[in-house]
Amino acid sequence: MYNESSIIEDTAKTYQDYLAAHFDDYELIFVDDGSADDCAARVEALALPRTRVIRYTPNQGKGNAVKTGMLAAAGDIRMFLDADVAYGTEVIGRAAELLEEHPDKDMLIGSRPLHPEGYAGYTFLRKLASKTYIRVLNLVGGLRLSDSQCGCKAYRGPAAEAIFFRTETRGFAFDFETILWAQKLGYRIVEMPVKIVNHRESKVNVFRDTFRMLAELRSIKARVKKG
Repeated sequence: MYNESSIIEDTAKTYQDYLAAHFDDYELIFVDDGSADDCAARVEALALPRTRVIRYTPNQGKGNAVKTGMLAAAGDIRMFLDADVAYGTEVIGRAAELLEEHPDKDMLIGSRPLHPEGYAGYTFLRKLASKTYIRVLNLVGGLRLSDSQCGCKAYRGPAAEAIFFRTETRGFAFDFETILWAQKLGYRIVEMPVKIVNHRESKVNVFRDTFRMLAELRSIKARVKKG
C-alpha cells in the first residue's frame, strides 16, 4: 500500500472477512511502501487477527513492496493483491483451488483477456491502451502470456522464495522479472480468468511507464540470462 488511508480500513476488513470465512489457516500482510500518510497506523489500529503490517521508508516502488511481503510470508500459497481490491475477494479462493487442481503448476497469473467480462467497465481508450501496453511489453520481453501485468498473482511457497530472492526490480516492471525467473528456474505457470470489479484511477501512466519499462527490460533479461 502507498498513501491509501482513504480506503485501507475498508480494504483490511474486506480481505480479513473473506479469509476468515474461507480458510482455516491464513495470514494477511500489508506492506507499507514508504507512505506519507497514516495508512499503516490505520491498519494496525484495527487489531485484526492474523494480520500484520510491514513498514519501511523511503518509498521504493511496487516491486520492492511485493518482494518484501512475499519473503516475509510463510504460506504454502502466497498471493499478492492491490489495496483497492480491484479483482474482488473471490479470486483468492479461486486461485487456491486452481493450484490445488493443478499440482504441477508453481505460479498463477490472473488474466483479463481470458475472462469474457475482463474489461467490463473500461472506456474504449483505456481498454485499447491496456491491451496495446501488454502486447508491446510481452513482445519485447519474449513472453506468451495473455496478461503479464495483471495485479493478481499467486505462487507456491518454494517458488515464491526462489523467485523473489533473486528479483531486483523495484518498480512496475517487476512482474516481468518474476515471470522470467520462473521460466529460468523451470516453474510452470497457469493463467486464471479475472475481471475488474472495483474500478479506480490507475497509478500507471501507460505512455510514460511503458517506455520506462521497455528501458528496464533489457537489463532485466540480461540479468536473468546470466543467472
